[in-house]
Amino acid sequence: MEITACQPEDLEILKMVGIETFNDTFAAQNTVENMQQYLERAYADEKLLEELRNKDSFFYFLKDQGEILGYIKLNIEQAQTEKIAENSLEVERIYIRKAHFRKGYGKQLLQFAQEKANDFGKTTLWLGVWEYNFNAQSFYKKMGFNRIGEHSFVMGDDEQIDFILLKNIG
Repeated sequence: MEITACQPEDLEILKMVGIETFNDTFAAQNTVENMQQYLERAYADEKLLEELRNKDSFFYFLKDQGEILGYIKLNIEQAQTEKIAENSLEVERIYIRKAHFRKGYGKQLLQFAQEKANDFGKTTLWLGVWEYNFNAQSFYKKMGFNRIGEHSFVMGDDEQIDFILLKNIG
């Protein structure tokens, strides 16, 4: 296994993996129209390039012998989507491709996020998880995250609730 930083030249593969994993995770619980609106906005080339070039945002692929198993997006400082905690790192996205679910890769990526947080001198990790994504909530609880609040997440024309989870890492 290796975790590699994504570069602007990785735009097309990042977009493909991002759309694939988001669809696999959320398409069954949302309308086709809402999914399409969200994906067109969130994975637009210009938006992804801006995120890839942001000095406070970091995308990483998890690979096995060159095959991309999933990816993670981390934010610090001004790139964080919200101000949740002092001295924190946000895990904005963490997705594993469907064929590789339940093999420990999510745990590996979260441990990597914690290592990066330590490298940046951060003392907390935080993330948002959809209120109906019970598997992810259970996973994050096992990984030491605690619910501290919630916020709105707009999927097309549907306002949904994400729980805000926090983990102190010292």
